[in-house]
Amino acid sequence: MRVKIYADRFPRFFVQALTDLLVVAWVYAWIRAAFWLHDQVEKLGVPGQKLEGAGSALAANLAEAGSKVGGVPLVGDELTAPFEKAAGAANSVAEAGQAQQEVVGDLALALAVITAVVPILFVVLLWLPLRARWVRRASAAARVRKSPAGRDLLALRALATQPLGRLAKLGPDVAESWRRSDDSTVDALAALELKSLGLRQR
Repeated sequence: MRVKIYADRFPRFFVQALTDLLVVAWVYAWIRAAFWLHDQVEKLGVPGQKLEGAGSALAANLAEAGSKVGGVPLVGDELTAPFEKAAGAANSVAEAGQAQQEVVGDLALALAVITAVVPILFVVLLWLPLRARWVRRASAAARVRKSPAGRDLLALRALATQPLGRLAKLGPDVAESWRRSDDSTVDALAALELKSLGLRQR
């Protein structure tokens, strides 16, 4: 069963194609913006990286110095204690730097997701239902437009949904002519319904 994605008639086809392109461009632009924002916020974690690196290096040096001092006879253990405390403090500094990076990373991810999802969700909730509704209606109309029964269904649909101004242009007794199954009236109503969907009679 064929799905109708675009209209047959140029004005409707052009509007649909242009709208689809704009939606794709909109989604792409906000995804790019989200990645850019993520990268910019991630740069705030550079001080944390330096703090972690400096703390880890200092802790390693102090631990090494403490182990060497610990080899001194008689007083080695007493001399090692201050180095161990200093190494512990340096490790705390390194952990603080790591924690700062994690906070920045979480913030960057959250801001990026919000930046991308909110605008994309906004346009999808507005555009997608309308687009899907047209695809369903146009696909059904395209499948039945060639059959006599389909022509009658399209004519009935036109009577039920088309604006009164358009129906009046077909004649003052269009409803009565349809009840009598007047071929010209049924054809005109079916054509009106197809035209409103941007489809041709085939």
